[in-house]
Amino acid sequence: MAVTIRPPAVAGTFMQADPALLAQEVDHYLHASAPAEAPGPCPKVLIAPHAGHIYSGRTAGRAYALIRPFGQLGNGRIRRVVLLGPAHRVYVQGIALPGVDAYATPLGQVPIATLGALAVADLPFVVTRPDVHGPEHSLEVHVPFLQRALGQFELLPLVVGDASPDQVAQVIDRLWGGDDVLMVISTDLSHFHSYDAANAIDAASCAQVLALDGRLDHQQACGATPVNGLLALARQRSMRIEQIERCNSGDTGANTPQGRERVVGYASFALYEEAVLRVADGQSAVTEGVSAEQGARLVRLARAALNGAVGAPAGGDESVADLQQPGAAFVTLTQAGQLRGCIGSLLAHRSLAEDVRDNAVAAALHDPRFAPVSAQDAPALRVEVSVLTPAQPLQFANQAHALWQLQPGVDGVVLECAHQGRVHRSTYLPQVWEQLPSVIAFMAHLKAKAGLPQDFWSPQVKLSVYRVQKFLE
Repeated sequence: MAVTIRPPAVAGTFMQADPALLAQEVDHYLHASAPAEAPGPCPKVLIAPHAGHIYSGRTAGRAYALIRPFGQLGNGRIRRVVLLGPAHRVYVQGIALPGVDAYATPLGQVPIATLGALAVADLPFVVTRPDVHGPEHSLEVHVPFLQRALGQFELLPLVVGDASPDQVAQVIDRLWGGDDVLMVISTDLSHFHSYDAANAIDAASCAQVLALDGRLDHQQACGATPVNGLLALARQRSMRIEQIERCNSGDTGANTPQGRERVVGYASFALYEEAVLRVADGQSAVTEGVSAEQGARLVRLARAALNGAVGAPAGGDESVADLQQPGAAFVTLTQAGQLRGCIGSLLAHRSLAEDVRDNAVAAALHDPRFAPVSAQDAPALRVEVSVLTPAQPLQFANQAHALWQLQPGVDGVVLECAHQGRVHRSTYLPQVWEQLPSVIAFMAHLKAKAGLPQDFWSPQVKLSVYRVQKFLE
């Protein structure tokens, strides 16, 4: 199947067309800020300008510098970027998907996040319009910053046309995802006022943004609609916002004295999520985490229970006084790197110490996939204990939306579905992502484990996610 690519439209005008010069230009802006001694928290949302790089590049670069520690060359947390900007060139009613497989800049191609596109395609105001994306600069100028800051990532570019802030908020909310999703809102501020007048107007506009007041008009910001939609959601989610920089084109070396009579304003902001732990009703499971020392004792508990059950030397007793709170855990046994048994609990219905002991015995003797472990087998086995957080229901509009929200390597997933007179249920620990890194393959195998066809889907499907602390022998 041929790959469709949205080619650069403003390379050579809004930014350098030569790849080496563009990389040098963007890197200059990314490194213009004084480096912090240690990276701060990762923003969930950036608001940044979209003028030519010589005008707004410094302001944008200071925002993108915040995410460099979380890209491919850092901890690799950010894998997907949702980028929203206003339509300048082609009228569109609603919000436009690109309808292509990749976005290209002189620095190379960025794959489109297809799952994200499918997750919002059913919304009546979302349309697929490659013609709208073709000449639009409000998204393209950001992509080189993302390429140099993050390395590899998937991009979902959305052009916001004749739409309401509420519609924008619906799209952003559906695409919010987890820690691996970054939102970027593209906007400039006031246009073509004198230098002093622009400063006054833009200072007032920035004060509104900092107050999460989503009532900007298009004289204050050309991207007022996407910004207002984002601010409404940010207020609902109790997000923290910081202004990074505000200036205008009169502050850049690219301007002239005459140009200071007709300037364009720029600002950048970062928004942060406050961590909130949600515990399902009736589940008082381990919520503050298990220390490394406690985890080591849980592994020794599991080993002693396993050995005792199969007649091997059991070892000494372990103190469990601080492991009596309700908890859920899986115990996994491997031999030479291959699975030899795995049994666990999804809900906290007994003390964590008791859960680990009982599941260690069950993994050794009662996993139907394997013969019972013998006393001779036991010394060659490796014991792993995974302590689970309470499973949280996943809310989704369609299968693509569900898959979009899963975080490979992080989320354990529980699938449940009533189908043809029986309840199908299965789970995979986060460790399974190592064998099934694709969310599509992961879900297909999870369905098969539950006794459903790999391509099965139904409105009756329920998904929950949990995370684990893993402790190895």
